[in-house]
Amino acid sequence: MSTDRHSSAHSTSPEENTMFLDILHEAPLFGHRKSTSILGSIVYCFLLASYAILAVGAPWIFRPIRGLIPALLCSCNGALLLVTGIFLQYLVYQVQKVRLQGYYIFSQKLKHIIRLPFATTAYGTAAMLLIMVWKPHISFLSISTLLRIIMLIEAVCAGSFMSIYIGYLHQYNSLNSQPDVLKSLYSPLQNSSSLEGLRYHEGGRLSDQQMALLQYQRENLHFLSEEILRLQECLSKYERSNDGITPQVDLAHLLAARDQELRTLSAEMNQLQSELRLARSLIAERDTEIQHVRNTNNQYVEENERLRAILGEWSARAAKLERALEAERMSNLELQKKISALRDQPQVSAESSEQHGP
Repeated sequence: MSTDRHSSAHSTSPEENTMFLDILHEAPLFGHRKSTSILGSIVYCFLLASYAILAVGAPWIFRPIRGLIPALLCSCNGALLLVTGIFLQYLVYQVQKVRLQGYYIFSQKLKHIIRLPFATTAYGTAAMLLIMVWKPHISFLSISTLLRIIMLIEAVCAGSFMSIYIGYLHQYNSLNSQPDVLKSLYSPLQNSSSLEGLRYHEGGRLSDQQMALLQYQRENLHFLSEEILRLQECLSKYERSNDGITPQVDLAHLLAARDQELRTLSAEMNQLQSELRLARSLIAERDTEIQHVRNTNNQYVEENERLRAILGEWSARAAKLERALEAERMSNLELQKKISALRDQPQVSAESSEQHGP
């Protein structure tokens, strides 16, 4: 596959290479990348600051209704949880836009950050609920003070996460480079990398990267289709004009270039889909091999247990035989002693008879 790409790259003429110069050095959507707005995040940070001020100044703000301070604080926390849940959907939409623009690394970073403010608010709500239910008695802290401390910690943590998110968005808006999703996988119009054969060893991230690249290429196809339609309309307008000075040749060349670019992107997307299927099949084969190894290991464990049982049984039999042999040896020694004693008695009686005879 890589040799075919090398041969096709060397066989193209210089004019064709200049025709696809924008593909090699600049992705179609790169020049039309839309910056992500941070206005909503700043508004949410102001809301968190107001929430923290409310937590600090609650005894003075709600002085006329001091007995309802815990209930009002819990109600404000519930309202903040609802607003944070709605704002989370807006953040998810922004991260999806970043991913569709081809910036996979940024989308992965933002995906882990955007859920932290809602999680912090949910944990704070749970802690306030436990305090209101159990009403712990602490000598130097009242229930309203505990609720205010939780609210303040909640606002500080959520504000810190939102500050990190705004910093990442500012860094994304100031980027002046190609989408990083193009760096993870090669393009048919570029020379293949020496590490091309290792791209299937990345594990589970490969499917996610290829899916992000397919989404980015789908956006490219949509953008190029709209541009082709626009160029066709311009070409039809110029062809209907009779002034004789309209650049019809340049428009036809540009239209052909964009059409060829669209075909190339379609071929690349088909190739990436086939690679994705191959990667999934390889992962399935590895899972099958791992399952086979586990089954074999379980069989070996069962066989070892059976052999241990047989060995223990033979050891018990050997011990019994040793005890039986020891008993037999002792009985043989006693019999030999008795036999020797019986042999000695006739000799003694014969000697005694010889002595008494003369």
